[in-house]
Amino acid sequence: MKKGILIVSFGTSYLDTLEKTIAVIEREAAEKFPQAGVYRAFTSSVIIRKLKRTAGLAVDTVGEALKRMAADGVEEVIVQPTHIINGIENDVMMESLMAHMGQFRQIRAGKPLLSSVDDYKKSVHAVMAETELEPDEMLVLMGHGTDHHANSAYPTLEYTFHALGYTQVLIGTVESFPELKNVISRLEISGKKKAVLMPFLLVAGDHAKNDMAGEEDSWKSQLEEAGYEVRVILKGLGELEGIRKIFLEHIEEAAEG
Repeated sequence: MKKGILIVSFGTSYLDTLEKTIAVIEREAAEKFPQAGVYRAFTSSVIIRKLKRTAGLAVDTVGEALKRMAADGVEEVIVQPTHIINGIENDVMMESLMAHMGQFRQIRAGKPLLSSVDDYKKSVHAVMAETELEPDEMLVLMGHGTDHHANSAYPTLEYTFHALGYTQVLIGTVESFPELKNVISRLEISGKKKAVLMPFLLVAGDHAKNDMAGEEDSWKSQLEEAGYEVRVILKGLGELEGIRKIFLEHIEEAAEG
């Protein structure tokens, strides 16, 4: 049977971080699974339209990519999301897969980044393997956040950092709990006056460059106003080798059924 791997991302309109993250994951999947063609889909229709308008770059929706794969004669499909949590975007992706099940002999879906206890542990080690902290610094990771129940992944992740001995790490979210004010409260308790900001997002796109590191009304500016010395690491999770390895493991698990 002809095989195909569909890498599904929320997407980004920032071409620099796209090339450093999503494109690298796709290339590594193609290298690791040479028997399968690798396809791309984004779940954000807003980003798809913006890329078409501003960069002349055409990206499929999940449904369009599956139709393309079927037209190419693919019979056995593995769909691997680059989503961080099992939240709304992943639910929407799964609905699209269900709607196109009849086009293939087999469709299997890999899991988002944080799907098992081992995933959390591996993600923690992947971040810390490529992040250097001074003794007087606290690492503040900015996640997206959601009103979906999967938002519980973020407090769980912080607990996992601490349980593995990385007590200089705090987690906040842009759109849910914990909020920045919760992070600042815990920074005060730590007694440290230096904060290192880094996105816990696949790409260092709009949220990272503006909400986190922008000069006005950002996490950086608010922390500085609160008296903290701030250092920024503008690097998406997709740039970390250990994180990409987890996604490849999830493809392998899906392939094994």
